[in-house]
Amino acid sequence: MDLKRTGALIGLAAMTTVGLAACSDNNAGSGDTAAQAVEGAECGGKTSLNASGASSQNNAMTIFANSYAMSCDGATLDYNSNGSGAGVKEFIGGQTDFGGSDSPLKEDEYPQAEERCESPAWNLPAVFGPIAVAYNLEGVEVALSGETLAAIFKGDITKWNDPAIAAENEGAELPDQDITVVFRSDESGTTDNFQKYLSAAGGDAWGLEAGKTFNGGVGEGAKGNEGVSAAVAQTPGTITYTEWSYAKSQDLGMVKVITPADAEGVELNAETAGTTIDSAKLKSEGSNDLVIDTSSFYVPETSGAYPIIMPTYEIVCSQYKDAETAEAVKSFLNIAVSEDVQGQLEDEGYIPVPDAFRGKLTEAIDAIA
Repeated sequence: MDLKRTGALIGLAAMTTVGLAACSDNNAGSGDTAAQAVEGAECGGKTSLNASGASSQNNAMTIFANSYAMSCDGATLDYNSNGSGAGVKEFIGGQTDFGGSDSPLKEDEYPQAEERCESPAWNLPAVFGPIAVAYNLEGVEVALSGETLAAIFKGDITKWNDPAIAAENEGAELPDQDITVVFRSDESGTTDNFQKYLSAAGGDAWGLEAGKTFNGGVGEGAKGNEGVSAAVAQTPGTITYTEWSYAKSQDLGMVKVITPADAEGVELNAETAGTTIDSAKLKSEGSNDLVIDTSSFYVPETSGAYPIIMPTYEIVCSQYKDAETAEAVKSFLNIAVSEDVQGQLEDEGYIPVPDAFRGKLTEAIDAIA
């Protein structure tokens, strides 16, 4: 099976385009995606927003856009889930009003974004999505440590019954079957976050750089979370990293991740991911550029904390060149991070923003000018 071709076909960039008029019902759906109007929402600025970026937040963006349209008469958001790399480039290039990325702006991107904005750019994490290590191995539940995962994704472990996997899964009937790694072929913040986890938890077993391009040197590529999850669903023996909602939608097996605090492995669910998010620390306290220091996530000391959590950032101008865009972006983001709207996210595989962190987000959003 040609996974690269499959990924290209399945993972074509999806466009979330929502242009609903606000209506009297408080709840509405778009397919299986719910939405929630925000009573008393402050609506302002232009009525049509354009954004692009991380596919990991596409389902969340559908909820946000529907809620925005229901809360603000005539308001629309077009979101193109074409990947974090494209989202940053299009924001910097002035093609979009804000960008979505699973990784914050890099050091060399800040000056470019500031030139576009004529003001500093901020990273605002509005979506928290756990990264699942998903696999296709019928009838077998697997727990793996960071070290073993690093060896798999680097190509040093190539069989499902390898002694290292067997040692972490005593009593499991592991097949003598090749492991095929499926990785993101496009530039991706999901890849960056997963490789940061492998660096932190895998130690010498990884020994490679992180970044939005997969550096493991093995496997087959597929485009987007949609592409890798669909490829694994179709191909026994495969393993990938993907945003939780896509692993759930494809009904894939998910690795229980072994941590220093949990030798049996931690199952990915809302509770274990929430335990991790509660420990979130900012790289620069007191700033409205809310970049999270995820290093404490990857090797948790707290029992029951799932270690691979990915914040997705909405990259905005701190001061837009025109007031109409600034007011619309503020209106949209305040609706997106509201308690009512965030409460709709869990069914889509995301973790709602914790109350304490929501206060920091709304303060930063309200400071946009």
